[in-house]
Amino acid sequence: MTEEWRLLLTGANTAAKNMAIDRAVLTTNSQGKVLPTVRFYEWIPPAISIGYFQSLSDEVDLKMCKKLGVDYVRRITGGGAVFHDNELTYSIVISEDHNEIPKNIIDSYGRICGAIIKGLKNLKIDCEYKPINDIITNGKKISGNAQTRKQKTVLQHGTVLMDVDIERMFSLLKVPNEKIRDKLISDVKERVTSINNCLGKDMSFIDVVEAMKNGFEEEFNIKLVKGTLTDEEIKLTEKFEKEYFGSKEWNHKR
Repeated sequence: MTEEWRLLLTGANTAAKNMAIDRAVLTTNSQGKVLPTVRFYEWIPPAISIGYFQSLSDEVDLKMCKKLGVDYVRRITGGGAVFHDNELTYSIVISEDHNEIPKNIIDSYGRICGAIIKGLKNLKIDCEYKPINDIITNGKKISGNAQTRKQKTVLQHGTVLMDVDIERMFSLLKVPNEKIRDKLISDVKERVTSINNCLGKDMSFIDVVEAMKNGFEEEFNIKLVKGTLTDEEIKLTEKFEKEYFGSKEWNHKR
């Protein structure tokens, strides 16, 4: 019998709420209260997330964020600063003891990224996993991913770029000077791509979600059953949003 996992489609939320939902699901799953969960979501307004170990003031131009109406948040996962706009973001929360999840960190990245690779293949985009946390197509990055493990539970989330605005992204990140900014923009344009660029047409968010849903089902041989956040998860989301991801103390802690 095919194993069932929970599918959450939580739509578009603020940066703080998106990260609070991931943390809430990690909590309930670690306590055995919910099934392994895959979530697809968007960011409104657009946002920059920074890795847990980064300094917000060192990485992000907060004045420009305010001017352009761009949100920001510190993740509980590591990695670098990411600009979230015109993308599908996914998260998966699952026990590290689940037989589908390798114990080795790099192997587990590869296994989960395999679902995204299959999803992109459903859109006629051939990709490969580039350790430790990238997915590339024709030598260009189309997806970046980050993982943490808490309470014997894996949380991995990542982006699948649907479109990309490199100039806007670098207007929000701190770089030493304009000359370096121009070189970085040029370099990134050579190294990053998106679904729309690959296909030469604009894909809808719903169509990309469907492709990724099928990718997870194919990779893990499971059935994703659409569900909702539990009452406890809703309360935890509110708690984590207020106490952590929406607070100045959390976002400016380094």
